[in-house]
Amino acid sequence: MDPIKNPFVPGAGSPPPELAGRDSLLEQARIAIARVKRGTPAKSLILVGLRGVGKTVLLVRIKEQAERDGIKALLTEAHEGKSLAALLIPQLRSILYSLDIIANAKEKVSRGLRVLRSFIGSIKVTHNEIEYELGVDPEVGVADSGDFEADLSALFVAVGEAAKAADTAVALLIDELQYLNEKEFGALIMAVHKINQERLPFLLVAAGLPQILGLAGNSKSYAERLFDFPRVDALPPEAATSALAEPVAPFGVSFSPDALTRMLEVTERYPYFLQQWGYEAWNVSAGPEIGAPDVELATGKALRVLDESFFRVRFDRCTPSEKRYLRALAELGQGPQKSGAISEVLGVKVSTVAPIRAKLIQKGMIYSQQHGDTAFTVPMFDAYMRRVMPGNDWKSA
Repeated sequence: MDPIKNPFVPGAGSPPPELAGRDSLLEQARIAIARVKRGTPAKSLILVGLRGVGKTVLLVRIKEQAERDGIKALLTEAHEGKSLAALLIPQLRSILYSLDIIANAKEKVSRGLRVLRSFIGSIKVTHNEIEYELGVDPEVGVADSGDFEADLSALFVAVGEAAKAADTAVALLIDELQYLNEKEFGALIMAVHKINQERLPFLLVAAGLPQILGLAGNSKSYAERLFDFPRVDALPPEAATSALAEPVAPFGVSFSPDALTRMLEVTERYPYFLQQWGYEAWNVSAGPEIGAPDVELATGKALRVLDESFFRVRFDRCTPSEKRYLRALAELGQGPQKSGAISEVLGVKVSTVAPIRAKLIQKGMIYSQQHGDTAFTVPMFDAYMRRVMPGNDWKSA
């Protein structure tokens, strides 16, 4: 069929043609944001899930939904090598300037900019261009203590007060939250706690890998009272079927029942993989019905693409010793595996590979849901590791 008309859009963060199975989560976010705009407390949200489940797409959709409702929403992404402060400064600056056009908010916005200037000075991060553009003096005695936890809370309060004066709300959306360190996450929790106490219209909506649950618990014991942690998993069968069938229907194209069954099986119903397989199946099929033989052809093509991109970019970030650890984990099959079993495959003590495991968790390659358990953050990565490091030579490498 015509590849130009192919409705599927594989790629990280690419909005799918049919966002199936996520209505309840989007509604949860909409209600929370609407409540804080009214001055009614609501829990901030942290979406938790593996790679490929569509967390980024959901954050984009929540942002669009908030903006349609008149909310000031900004989306940013955490990553290794960039501090939380450096991540937030341009975002909060942008929010404050967007509120400055509202007459009733000008005084609070001016104070917010002064507090932001104080915050920039207190953390000693070089943002000369931001300081110059702010064009204001610091707010002496506010957000300038050098205590990151206290100063971030004061900054959030100042932004929340400006939003309240403008009769709107702020939705700050942060992707890849697991890259924050424990101190930064603790400060973020305290800032959310403070704006909740002040009943200010400011909500955090974030997304991260499953290890974020452990990070939240380690940072502040009352994180569960401030946040909801909705799980974003593989789609239910009905939603996965809709994600495939609905985009092709306007073109007079359909999947045979056998093709749909096979597609749900090979993709494990993960949204990222549904898009990749759907894209390849469309391209190999003569149409108008995509059959099971088309899916088999598409599977080979999809795996080659994923091996060269989605999987490979993560594999290449790992050191040789980290790759051997991942290969040992893959040797044990799908699902969580005990640390002792992995070290046994490697022929070493658990304590010997503990630093490697910790580094892989930090890189977002694996996670530990329970003490002693280890699992891949990327679905199907176990099969990829067996393909890219076949045989047994890796054990002696």
